[in-house]
Amino acid sequence: MKVYNTLTGRLEDFEPIEDKKVGIYACGVTVYDLCHIGHARSAVVFDVIVRYLRYKGYEVKFVRNFTDIDDKIINRANKEGISWKEVAEKYTEEYYKDMDRLGITRADVEPKATEHITEMIEIVNTLIEKGYAYAVDEGEAKSVYFAVEKFSDYGKLSKKKIEDLMHGARVEVDERKLSPLDFALWKASKPGEPWWESPWGKGRPGWHIECTAMSIKHIGQTLDIHGGGADLIFPHHENEIAQSEAFTGKPFAKYWIHNGFVTINKEKMSKSLGNVLNIRDLLERYDAEALRLFLLSSHYRSPIEFDHEYIKEAEAMLDRFYSTSIRIEELKVSQKGSSGIVFELKPLFDTLKGKFEEALDDDFNTAKAIGILFEFIKELNRFMDKKPSGEEEICLIKESERALRELGGVLNLFQRKAIDWYRDLLKLREIDITEDEIEKLIFERAQARREKNWQRADEIRNELFKKGIILEDKPDKTVWKVKI
Repeated sequence: MKVYNTLTGRLEDFEPIEDKKVGIYACGVTVYDLCHIGHARSAVVFDVIVRYLRYKGYEVKFVRNFTDIDDKIINRANKEGISWKEVAEKYTEEYYKDMDRLGITRADVEPKATEHITEMIEIVNTLIEKGYAYAVDEGEAKSVYFAVEKFSDYGKLSKKKIEDLMHGARVEVDERKLSPLDFALWKASKPGEPWWESPWGKGRPGWHIECTAMSIKHIGQTLDIHGGGADLIFPHHENEIAQSEAFTGKPFAKYWIHNGFVTINKEKMSKSLGNVLNIRDLLERYDAEALRLFLLSSHYRSPIEFDHEYIKEAEAMLDRFYSTSIRIEELKVSQKGSSGIVFELKPLFDTLKGKFEEALDDDFNTAKAIGILFEFIKELNRFMDKKPSGEEEICLIKESERALRELGGVLNLFQRKAIDWYRDLLKLREIDITEDEIEKLIFERAQARREKNWQRADEIRNELFKKGIILEDKPDKTVWKVKI
């Protein structure tokens, strides 16, 4: 199994620090607003990484934090006229609503920054004692900064050099800091801001220090995997490395994994450009599983271009699976043994799991893994077109569906019953007809056909089609589907 390590810039064999045990820390969200599609991509990527490692037999401890104190939270509190705590609690709850719908497994530990103030203060104190940090007066209290130039390895993750950063620093001159690159570990609180008591007076933590404190407490001084979105490489993760390794004297993480951006019209999402897409809004329009499939349809390290047509394509792909599931349900054995065509599917079935795992072993290549699953679905349908009826064929086909659902479960795809897929689409698209009404019209149409009232039967079919409902006549019944 190989993973791409941002730190070294190459694919490496995956060998956790402790055999078959993996500690993963992924940077979570700052809870001041609804989550957007970029947050969804990072969450889905790490969800699959965790699921696959567990599927492979690893004992995984997954930690994903919440930043619940920050300038953005304070600004939102002032804007809404509520306390910062209420803002953090409100948007934490909204985060769970969105992620639950996307099928994101809860992390084993989901710590909040404000629950780790004691640990942060201890780390900052130690960094001051070791000469890596210094305090500056801010009136009644002090702020503490990390002295970047004291850490000789600064820039090793982002491949940035201190001299280049100094030359191109777009930082307002702050005479209190030794260098414009120095970052805040602890901030003296301004009037009206939340604060905690500290050796430096009333203040609150900087952004970067919280992840060091929480990851060390809940996993250890060296993580197997640390990561998040590519936008966090610099300065957040670079600063995490500096303060963590200065504190412990040990490597902070063995493997660094970063997912690419979601772009719109080839541009990164930005509030200033007005192109931010909230998960909540997208889920009002599209099926959550389709959105998840879209996010997994590109390699996690690559940028992924958002387009509404791509989500529709993902819905069509899912419909291919659930339609296949319906075909399998309808198969019936009419002869013992095999009719001979079983040998066409058997070799593909025998290699399915191996090819799927080979794809994900190659740096979690979900795009390739999904391609393998849908190529097998295509072959499965081609096989069923030959009207298999022997016991061996039917058994192999049903076993194939179970395998598709099992492997799909690693990606958290293909987990619904086919009828529930169509029920969910019926509800999502707000089609002006209920399932009961559809079934009544199907019953009425069957009666019209028995009476050879073909005109009425066609009228019912056309009436449903106009509403987005397709009827399919089977030998013993008629089934309905939502038009994709």
